[in-house]
Amino acid sequence: MSSPKNNDAFTMERHGDLFLYIATPALETIDAGLETQVAEVILSPLQRVAGPLVLFDLSAVNYFGSMFLTLLIRCWKLTSAKGGMMALTGVSPQAKELLHMTSLDMLWPIYTTRREAMEALLSD
Repeated sequence: MSSPKNNDAFTMERHGDLFLYIATPALETIDAGLETQVAEVILSPLQRVAGPLVLFDLSAVNYFGSMFLTLLIRCWKLTSAKGGMMALTGVSPQAKELLHMTSLDMLWPIYTTRREAMEALLSD
């Protein structure tokens, strides 16, 4: 089985100031050695924007590992430093438990639907 490429784990859409990263099931099996490449794909567009709004849609993913948690933290730090906000949507029960165990569920709002999350981020 070949390991997924960094661009297979996410698709990105831009809606004005909002960056929507839609995870694919490939995120569950992504090779930890691709962390730098995945981070570049995710973080690079945010570095050029003041006050970015970031939403990760995880509805196609049941679980993820420490590499993705690290990426979420890096993204949140960059977004916060630039005066932006970050949120999650479509988080599975397993992923919610992981976020709760690591207390990361206290850093990011978690929304049930993508629409709800986008409206909340864009209204602030």
